[in-house]
Amino acid sequence: MNKTSLHPATCLLGWLSLLVAVQCLSGTTLLIACLIVPLCGKRVTRRGVRLIWRARWLLVSLLIVFAWGVTGEPLWDSGMAPTFAGIDEALKHFGRLFLVLVVVAAFLEFMPLPDLLAATHTLLTPFRRLGMDADRGMVRLILALRCVENLPRPRDWRSLLEIPENTSGEEMIEIDCQPLRRIDGCLIAGGLGGLLLLCFR
Repeated sequence: MNKTSLHPATCLLGWLSLLVAVQCLSGTTLLIACLIVPLCGKRVTRRGVRLIWRARWLLVSLLIVFAWGVTGEPLWDSGMAPTFAGIDEALKHFGRLFLVLVVVAAFLEFMPLPDLLAATHTLLTPFRRLGMDADRGMVRLILALRCVENLPRPRDWRSLLEIPENTSGEEMIEIDCQPLRRIDGCLIAGGLGGLLLLCFR
């Protein structure tokens, strides 16, 4: 880790804080945030578009459920019409989910796997007093990421139920665990304090 760079744990908490902050946006602020997404760069935009396309049916379902499921004044004179309040709520949740997918795309683009592992290990270490094993958490994270990465796109859903070949080979995982510096501790404390203010405002 470069002496001038932040600890991966600080960066990971920053990404998580951004995800929580997105849920607090609404109205004009949410609209502006959605409009400036292309300024994140081509790499983030391309990956974000792929994630949004994969979640397209979730987005469509979200719009339908809120637009027709929230009571209020109908958009036109019909019993099957969506309501103004429903459309407002649907667009609000649509915009938030849209931004969440963009934030996840940026996270996947700029957070290398070794940094993610080091950050997760550092953040899980304090929970050892509660009986949580940080090393086991790391192994589970690696297995989950590998499963998602290697998951095929089968034409028949039953192929997902096939038992994979048993591999008895051993694998060694090396994690570069660097101690948190004072600036990292201050940023983490400030970020957690800001999240608490957002959650209890």
